[in-house]
Amino acid sequence: MSNLTPREIVSELDRYIIGQQAAKRIVAIAMRNRWRRQQIDPELRDEIAPKNIILMGPTGVGKTEVARRLANLTGCPFYKVEATKFTEVGYVGRDVESMIRDLMEIGVNMVRKEESERVRLKAEKAAEDRLLDLLLPGSREPKNQKSPGFFMSGQKEETPPPAPKTDEGTREKFRKMWRNGQLDEKEVELEVSSQADPAVSIMAIPGMEDMGMQMQDALGRFFPNKKKHRKMKVKDAYEVLIQEESEKLIDMDKVVELARERVEQTGILFIDELDKVAARQDQGGGTDVSREGVQRDLLPVVEGCVVNTKYGMVKTDHILFIAAGAFHYAKPSDLIPELQGRFPLREELQPLAKDEFYRILTEPKNALTVQYKALLETEGISLDFTREALEEMAATAEKINEETENIGARRLYTIMEKLLSELSFEAPDKAGTKVLVDRDYVREQLAEVVEDRDLSRYIL
Repeated sequence: MSNLTPREIVSELDRYIIGQQAAKRIVAIAMRNRWRRQQIDPELRDEIAPKNIILMGPTGVGKTEVARRLANLTGCPFYKVEATKFTEVGYVGRDVESMIRDLMEIGVNMVRKEESERVRLKAEKAAEDRLLDLLLPGSREPKNQKSPGFFMSGQKEETPPPAPKTDEGTREKFRKMWRNGQLDEKEVELEVSSQADPAVSIMAIPGMEDMGMQMQDALGRFFPNKKKHRKMKVKDAYEVLIQEESEKLIDMDKVVELARERVEQTGILFIDELDKVAARQDQGGGTDVSREGVQRDLLPVVEGCVVNTKYGMVKTDHILFIAAGAFHYAKPSDLIPELQGRFPLREELQPLAKDEFYRILTEPKNALTVQYKALLETEGISLDFTREALEEMAATAEKINEETENIGARRLYTIMEKLLSELSFEAPDKAGTKVLVDRDYVREQLAEVVEDRDLSRYIL
């Protein structure tokens, strides 16, 4: 687990997310409390429950991004799910526990990837030897001689003729050629395994997709993997061999155990659109029955229960739940009291204005301007923006958000795409040119849609 201090966490989040300091502080404290809990005596540790959080604010202000960047920063298993997924099929929807199974799957993949990196050097060495075996059959003695088989009395055991041996110097010469990249384009025939299709197709019943997946996985074990020969280039065969050798070196029981512990102790579940399942007090009946049902299904998972997954039982007692929603029409107080009590921390994110839009275009490491410069650079075009152009784009984003639906920073995506659509289309024919986007260029490209309010509703 990461031992970053709250101040360091906020500083890292500042590299990608503009503003929303209060939200950054509250999630930073929550993450630090998880580290603190790990340092406490085990007897008391199990009594300390995570302080789940509700982030409130309009769309496009950074609610999801805060949680996602936090998970990447701390290396925790992270999964995002929309609460509305659980209301799509009648009054049942998806099985609420499926989000824990998905989180466990992410945890297993995360640990498996780490283990693959740990054994990669050994896997590369073994893969290189197998590759040379394909290039030079019979160039080395097999490690294990085949044990004698059964034969009838009076009958001699037949031994296969020995494969012609290749000189060791030739093998080393090929090894050197491979390492120098001289054999990359040469083709070899490799035996690869492919999962046989079960004779019976499992049709997932709406709301029971996870059961279908588990039955498919169970049936797949009864059908042996089919082997087939494929011709591929040496460099591609090498990657396949590395993967196969890595799987041999990885202890999957250990991977599953580590993943379960990581999910239970440091997992983060982000439940978006929570306000869509809040039953509003001014409306009765109708879909509110479904909404309250989803809340009651969420309650035991958030409160702490044991969920059965294909990797074993997973406890949810110490998983951190971060919920988010616009809460325009419903309020957190419209949630059932039991669920409200399981989300003690609440923070409201502020709407974005012109100044924040300008900072979003210039400050983050992955700013939109940086992305579009890199995209057009692939066509040989040098793109740059003046300060006045960026200010004009920020002001336009604020104006459109005020006059139509406020979609926050996502408005910058639509504006940037509209602004550069003509240049992007003609880019292959303008290789080697330099393009400077100034205020006049921005006004010219956006003039029609900005002036026509009805048109801007559809385009921007």
